Amino acid sequence: MSAARAVTILGSTGSVGRSTLDLIERQPDKWRVAALTANSDVATLAAQAKRLRPDVAVVANEASYTELKDALAGTGIEAAAGKGAVAEAADRPAEWVMAAIVGAAGLEPTLRAVSRGATVALANKETLVCAGDLVTRTAGRTGSRLLPVDSEHNAIFQVFDFDNPARVERVILTASGGPFRQLSYEAMRSVTPEQAVAHPVWSMGAKISVDSATLMNKGLELIEAWHLFPIGVEQLDVIVHPQSVVHSFVEYIDGSVLAQLGTPDMRTPIAYALAWPERIATPCRRLDLTEIARLDFEAPDPVRFPALNLAWSALRQGGSAPAVLNAANEEAVAAFLARRIGFLDIAAIVAETLEAMTSAPIASLEDVIAVDGEARRRASAAIEARMS
Repeated sequence: MSAARAVTILGSTGSVGRSTLDLIERQPDKWRVAALTANSDVATLAAQAKRLRPDVAVVANEASYTELKDALAGTGIEAAAGKGAVAEAADRPAEWVMAAIVGAAGLEPTLRAVSRGATVALANKETLVCAGDLVTRTAGRTGSRLLPVDSEHNAIFQVFDFDNPARVERVILTASGGPFRQLSYEAMRSVTPEQAVAHPVWSMGAKISVDSATLMNKGLELIEAWHLFPIGVEQLDVIVHPQSVVHSFVEYIDGSVLAQLGTPDMRTPIAYALAWPERIATPCRRLDLTEIARLDFEAPDPVRFPALNLAWSALRQGGSAPAVLNAANEEAVAAFLARRIGFLDIAAIVAETLEAMTSAPIASLEDVIAVDGEARRRASAAIEARMS
């Protein structure tokens, strides 16, 4: 029997992290957990650590260190805290790393894993959105393999002809349309955070759910796809598919369209990345097309969902524009969830921030951090202006 493969889970207490551990615990002889990290959920992190027995468990919130250390007392598991400790966890010699930290906070630890040549399963789309050129250049230098975990990118990865990319005519990402797909623009003015996070198909965290409701999530995925696959911007497209059964399409020059289908369960793409280049069995419900009976598709509405066009614009500008887009969106979504601004203000604040900042080249992590900070300051000012 081959030795267990060492893995690290960055963001183990989130939905993707929990799903990853669910798969690992079903076949414990195949994987050994080296490190687990979380933002602030000490109770869940400690419980995971006691079951999986990693070398180290890390909480990003330094104020939670004592709680974590006490929870792991007597287990022999090292406890650590702080953003630096999370990045150091990514440096540990695990062959496979799940990058599932939400938002720009996941960039530095993910880049650390890429820099040492690990196979990185990317569930954190912001890493490529904010620093795609930097990350892909680093991966090319170190031999790190980037495996997409987002269901859309994972679907494309499974049917894309990497040996003959010139044969690909279009890459089409599917979007569920979120909970407000059929809601009027005026009605969206008064939607609540509770309504925005109530996704009709997927079970996700609050921030990603809001991004799905605005279609910003699909915009970020467009940028990520451009970095993951050898295609031009003009070859990318988005189509709304509310059943979330077809996870994306790749269209070839002969007119053939290949798609990956499956039930909406993140354990399917996670399993593909976890076992790649092999496949493993999952407990996911099997797809029954006779039960579904129909698959619907429609074009996204740019008037009701302007976030998608903002992402297109940032992608075409290149440089620091996608990082600005992401930072402004994170600030605006947080303000919406805190009931400080309305739902429609999210895209408006992102647009205002993009317009206020000139795109510049991104050559280092420091460049990304500087752009991210400035974009957050400008977005915060725009939020305060709306509240005054």
